Amino acid sequence: MPMPARPAISQALSVFSVFAVGYLARPLGAIAIGHIGDRHGRPMALTVSIAGMIVPTLGMGLLPGHASIGIAAPILLTVLRLIQGLAVGGESAIANVFMIEHAPTGRRALAGAICGAGYAVGIQLASMMALACASLLSPAELRDWGWRVPFWLSLAIALSGFYIRRTLKDLPPPAAQHPSPLAEVLRHHLGLVLRIAGLSLFAAVGFQVAFIYIAEWLQRVNGVSPADTFKVTSFSMLAVTPVSLFFGWLADHVGRRKLLMASALAGVLGAVPFFMLMQHNTVPGILLGQAGFVLALGLQFGVQGALMVETTPAPIRCTALAIGNNIAWSIVGGLTPLMATWLAWRTGDELSPAYLVAGAAAITLVALYVTKDAFRRGSFGKSNQEALLP
Repeated sequence: MPMPARPAISQALSVFSVFAVGYLARPLGAIAIGHIGDRHGRPMALTVSIAGMIVPTLGMGLLPGHASIGIAAPILLTVLRLIQGLAVGGESAIANVFMIEHAPTGRRALAGAICGAGYAVGIQLASMMALACASLLSPAELRDWGWRVPFWLSLAIALSGFYIRRTLKDLPPPAAQHPSPLAEVLRHHLGLVLRIAGLSLFAAVGFQVAFIYIAEWLQRVNGVSPADTFKVTSFSMLAVTPVSLFFGWLADHVGRRKLLMASALAGVLGAVPFFMLMQHNTVPGILLGQAGFVLALGLQFGVQGALMVETTPAPIRCTALAIGNNIAWSIVGGLTPLMATWLAWRTGDELSPAYLVAGAAAITLVALYVTKDAFRRGSFGKSNQEALLP
């Protein structure tokens, strides 16, 4: 297959470079909010994280344009995006910890799956809002003021979430605490953090390739129209939610580790065939290839949160999970679309992004092999040593 034109690749690399910058701010937020969660309680961390999203969201919606304040406009926008990234960095890990810790013993994986489903629904709502604005407004209206509408509407949702989280403030703080959870993690639990990153790697890389990078890939390689690309990716992302909820429910009955190993093995063996199916440029082939990723990744999203929470000591749980998850999602995952685009151009092999997914799945498989399934324990995460071996 001939290499794509350099200008098209340059444009894709530029877009994915900006995309990566937003992710790279998240690890710092993960450290700060994880510390708050372990020292001052999960509700406090959740309140801080959503407050950190409300402020930049409001700022983006009200920010004057370049015509009014000149170069200060893009500078302020970048600052607001960084603040938002800092808040998001700790959000997912803390929310997952809170949901699973407060779930009944036999419903922990399902609780984690529900938490993940909330993020998926949020992504879909944002995508549909962007489509509605693009469909209902003229290009001039969209450029002048229409782009602000999603920020205004999301602010209303964020404020309602802030109110709900404030009602959690009366919950008791963690029973056991370290004076400095971050120092404890760095001194004694680096292996645990790397294991968490390994457990998350397939989900992070797979999501970025199968649902983010694939939109550009389908248009550049297969010539699929933007509208059809949006339909395929939207359908796939919608399908992830029921799949993850089902496997979260199933994991509460049969355990986490074996299901996750089957999913990772599907990633190792299936990533290249899934891409080859989508390369045929037929609707059934594209949907069938996407279905493979939906099944494998939906299982990861529905089950891995419970396994990681249950195998991480409670006093450092928020900090360790926030750092480990952000190594996978923010650093590796955030760079994945850029890396996939560069690799496909450099090698001339449009299947090369699938090799990234297969490699990430292989690392997750190894991490699962050295992780003990603790789903039958009534009280979990008290000891780090018991979480290290199968």
